Amino acid sequence: MRILAVSDLHLDAAAADALLSAAPAADLILAAGDFADNHRGLARYMDRLAPLADRMICVPGNNETESALRDATAATVLHGQTTRAHGLAIAGLGGGVPPLPPQPWGSWDLSEDQARTALDPIDGADILITHSPPAGLGDNHASLGRIGSTAIKDALLRLAPRLAVFGHVHDCWGETGTLGTTHWRNLGPQPVWFTL
Repeated sequence: MRILAVSDLHLDAAAADALLSAAPAADLILAAGDFADNHRGLARYMDRLAPLADRMICVPGNNETESALRDATAATVLHGQTTRAHGLAIAGLGGGVPPLPPQPWGSWDLSEDQARTALDPIDGADILITHSPPAGLGDNHASLGRIGSTAIKDALLRLAPRLAVFGHVHDCWGETGTLGTTHWRNLGPQPVWFTL
């Protein structure tokens, strides 16, 4: 199965075009949040990506809320939930974890405790898609240092998915590695291919 994945599109027209152009070859599309920019422009941008909705599984970022994303797309939206596609269990969690310093536009953030409460009921996943990175993996922000989530890392270690994808920390787009048996990647807005 061919999987196409992106994060942090932030209303970028060229990124949307690249995703739409690559999508016909994908069996499944994963999007790790931040479609909008400062909570603006989400509905119009998701309309642009509507042709992908039947194959797309996404989580909200910190630039859109879960309810706003659900209202803006027919794609599968996960937040503390699991779905199945092509025989794979896919779990997801959105939002910024842990909270960023206060933003004038109002970031949609979760505490580590809120993230843990949402992730703990998940009992299995082949793919884990989150907006925020796990602590210590692709999470080194240029000015804030390491801002990954311990709750997400604990879930990754417990679930041991085959693949974990995320975004959020723009300084680490493209960073990839393995933790145990899990391949992980901080995605960014350019389409990335995986085969499972």
